[in-house]
Amino acid sequence: MAQLGFDFGVEPKRLTKVTPARLATFDDCPRRYRMTYLDRPPPQRTGPWAHSTLGAVVHNALRALFDLPAGRRTPARAAALVGEQWNDSGFLDERQAARYRERAKQWVSDYVERSDVAVEPVGLERWVSAPVSTDEGPPSLIVEGRADRIDERGGELVIIDYKTGKREPDEYEARGSQALAMYAVAAARTLRRPCHRVELHHLPTGAVASAEHTEDSLRRQLTRAGETAAELQVATDTLTAHGNADELFPARTGRRCSWCDLRPSCAEGQQAAPAARSWDLLAP
Repeated sequence: MAQLGFDFGVEPKRLTKVTPARLATFDDCPRRYRMTYLDRPPPQRTGPWAHSTLGAVVHNALRALFDLPAGRRTPARAAALVGEQWNDSGFLDERQAARYRERAKQWVSDYVERSDVAVEPVGLERWVSAPVSTDEGPPSLIVEGRADRIDERGGELVIIDYKTGKREPDEYEARGSQALAMYAVAAARTLRRPCHRVELHHLPTGAVASAEHTEDSLRRQLTRAGETAAELQVATDTLTAHGNADELFPARTGRRCSWCDLRPSCAEGQQAAPAARSWDLLAP
């Protein structure tokens, strides 16, 4: 007699855990993915990058700001938090670092001035995770990641991502961001509220690029994620079975090799492009 609800002859499908960072790294360069997540001991990396330091300081200052009571979230306090979080890693010298420190203070001060910072976020640097299906079948992925900020407006969640780079983002970037879409799906499942709106807040210009996802557009992003996840999982499993690392995870070279963290450990990357200076990607 058949067992109700059980099928002991079918092995449960393994769920692949993915984060936006892992998927983006594999899409960008499989070799970089392998060296970042699989190689042990970890290969040699470059030193710190000034643009990464700047971004981390701004993110940390804004998180600390929203941890304060609403009445203390002032422009002056936001600027002071930048000073408290600051470090000079990756900058040319103290003079350049000081110039960008003052610039970052102005960015966050202006952001607080023009934004409704009295709102209480649902999450700050919130880790969200959820099993999802990329088709009509059972779950095949666990999508997860850390969202900069999650707000609630009108009963729905909003994913907010801070940007400090050179280029001002637009609606197409917000809509096309696989990371934001994955956060939206995982947040909706984790926090049990609908989530369709995603926003990129560009601190240097004050621009807010937003997009409203539909269930179809979120599904398309999950399908893309599933395809990349399947490819990287096959490569990883084959490597574990003593496959050829260079063939399974080939270097995908280009201009980005100039500022790759793993450039010191990648001969192909060194040949593909000259080394960038650690401050070259700072917003002008």
